[in-house]
Amino acid sequence: MAGTLYVCPTPIGNLEDITFRVINTLKDVDMIAAEDTRHTLKLLNHFDIHKPMTSYHEHNKIEKAKKLVEKLLDGVNIAIVTDAGTPAISDPGEELVRQAVAAGITVTSLPGACACITALTMSALPTRRFAFEAFLPADRKERRQVIARLKTEIRTTVIYEAPHHLLKTLKELYAELGNRQLTLCREITKKHEECIYTDIEGAISLYENEPPRGEYVLVLGGCDEEKLLSDSREEFLAMSVNEHMRIYTDKGVDRKEAMKLVAKDRGVSKRDIYNELLKD
Repeated sequence: MAGTLYVCPTPIGNLEDITFRVINTLKDVDMIAAEDTRHTLKLLNHFDIHKPMTSYHEHNKIEKAKKLVEKLLDGVNIAIVTDAGTPAISDPGEELVRQAVAAGITVTSLPGACACITALTMSALPTRRFAFEAFLPADRKERRQVIARLKTEIRTTVIYEAPHHLLKTLKELYAELGNRQLTLCREITKKHEECIYTDIEGAISLYENEPPRGEYVLVLGGCDEEKLLSDSREEFLAMSVNEHMRIYTDKGVDRKEAMKLVAKDRGVSKRDIYNELLKD
């Protein structure tokens, strides 16, 4: 009988932020796959947990996942932990979960600490719908593309950033998006936890005068949906109805459906579009 893979969240700063269930699971499994075994050993010693560990991180995630899946298939129960927070969220654990599921292994995820959700809930920004970008890509082209997409993102967006890159990231966001509401969450759950309710411009002014310290979670307000719709409508009204229709028909949308979409874009009725097409 195959073993089970347990996704076990660990504290993101405060050691008290671990559940009884995670502690008991770490005590019960046969092996713990850890991002940094030395870091995890401190946590295990604190809770008097003594289990064999194996290293599983970004640089060995594919090949090591294959070996761990073999162990799981042989009946070994494995817990995966990251240095802080929930594994598989912006983390190499994603690969192990994928391979385990593909092999038919039972995967269960235990609730626990996650910096993204913790920051979001104290951001005072809309939380019903949100986007998570984690760390922005290091590759310049990919990074520009990701930031450009945020220009039309109406949802609250959560971004992780290290202190030495924070000011640069803030300036890039301001250059592309203009000023937006922003909550900066610093050192979450730790002794010097701080939440700064500001905007991008205010954050730039703040950190041009004092160096950022600690790990940051940026909770960024979405763009103004009404303004976005208004700007889009102005663009559509600047073109003829036939040109507007071709945007959809060229993509394979049938003419009847295209008329509905054009009417919605222009804020008029479908009959108005039909009559306009008859004129042409």
